[in-house]
Amino acid sequence: MRRVTAEEAVRVVRSGDTLLIGGSGGGHAVPEALMAALGRRFVETGEPRGVTALHPVGLGDGVSLGANHFAHKGMLKRAVSGTYVNSPKISDLAIADEIEGWTLPQGALSQLMREMAAGRPGLLTKTGLHTFVDPRHGGGRQSRSATEDLVELVTFRGEEYLFYKPHHIDVAFLRGTTADEAGNVSMELEAVTLEMLSEAQATRRCGGVVIVQVKRMARAGTLHPKTVKIPGILVDLVVVEPEQRQTYETAYSPAYSGEVRTPLDDIPVLKLDARKVIARRAALELFPGAICNLGSGVMTGIANVAAEEGVLDRVCLTNEQGHVGGAPASGNEAGAAMNPDATLDQPYQFDFYDGGGLDLAFLSFAEFDAAGNVNVSRFGGRIVGPGGFINISQHARRVIFGGTLAAKGGAPKAVRQVEQITFSGAYARARGQPVLIVTERAVFRLIAEGVELIEIAPEADLERDVLGAMAFRPLVSPQLRRMDRRLFAEARMGLAGDLAQRPARPAPARLATLARAAE
Repeated sequence: MRRVTAEEAVRVVRSGDTLLIGGSGGGHAVPEALMAALGRRFVETGEPRGVTALHPVGLGDGVSLGANHFAHKGMLKRAVSGTYVNSPKISDLAIADEIEGWTLPQGALSQLMREMAAGRPGLLTKTGLHTFVDPRHGGGRQSRSATEDLVELVTFRGEEYLFYKPHHIDVAFLRGTTADEAGNVSMELEAVTLEMLSEAQATRRCGGVVIVQVKRMARAGTLHPKTVKIPGILVDLVVVEPEQRQTYETAYSPAYSGEVRTPLDDIPVLKLDARKVIARRAALELFPGAICNLGSGVMTGIANVAAEEGVLDRVCLTNEQGHVGGAPASGNEAGAAMNPDATLDQPYQFDFYDGGGLDLAFLSFAEFDAAGNVNVSRFGGRIVGPGGFINISQHARRVIFGGTLAAKGGAPKAVRQVEQITFSGAYARARGQPVLIVTERAVFRLIAEGVELIEIAPEADLERDVLGAMAFRPLVSPQLRRMDRRLFAEARMGLAGDLAQRPARPAPARLATLARAAE
């Protein structure tokens, strides 16, 4: 292992290389100093050119940081990521067809890192079937020049699967907190751990160079072995960045790293607006012991509502970056969590999700249509990508989508046909998966015949405020009812009382037998 500056480290990246980058979203364990240095090198020298940027999670502050450092004409050949939402400049290049662009499921890319590390052929999974990632619907491509098949439809033992192909990695940019003199890297101050180990292993297997950005150095042999996330045998170069921030917005929060547990009063109470109404209505679907995912966007507000209502410890909230328990963060901080009980490496979290471990998935929508399809990946001239949405929505026992009924300016979000299928209503119906769609004016559910309206706001006019704001006419339930008035009041809802009256998450049958025997 050698210690070098960021400027020295990025010289190993050559034109035509595939660059694998760790990190998540708004600066969570993102090797920002390395990415910025590589961007500066291109501006100053015109090299490297034609780089492939591969990162399972979107990276950036939504303006200029993260992957946005690479948004120079000629620097990138292609970008493969779970999402471009954090890097709008990369989205612009893909829309202009100046790069080959793909957005693939975050969980599939995360798990693919392990397959690549082990030298297996690729990732075989049902995740993405019947969505825009399915080769029959585009193969995850987001630009015309993206012609290579990164995903294949295969039949295995009589069932359809998607096969995600591996990538040859030349250089990896990773990040930790502390490196010792032997190159062992720990992540004790980070908000997430992700798949840093698998990425280092995959790069080493390809004969590539592993570069790790850290905040500080330690003497060899002083790191506790259980805190080491990337062993020194996998690390080639270390770059020390003393001003490294935990996220782009937060210099350091001990509640994000797990150093301390912050009082629940520190979790902000949401102001009463459409977003809070949606989060409150979605929270009415909770039950004691429910294991849930909160997707980014409006649904992250459920954590705030649960804290305000005093029920945060009655359910288990998780996010795909690996946190179990606590309160997942929202906004540009999404991906972190306050007071988590455990922080898993991201591939293992997606293993749990893909295996049906979620009772409830709370996900935001950009638009939905009469067939029950939901789109979050491409709309309004923007490429967002699915992030973890496809893994979560396809494998959860029950899905609740949330969003306003109309976009800013009044454009309907209930459309005749979504621009991209990120969630297939037909596939959900075929598997008997319950689906609820929550807005601030109305609530819908997916039934065999299509989308059915089941609730409207207390003061809403059915035709003017709901049906008139939609581009298609849904089925209307004969038992159409008004949404709970508590959702629209300033006072707390009394959600704790609701949960106390609901049955808890059932224990495995064998434990029930044991309990009866004990009686």
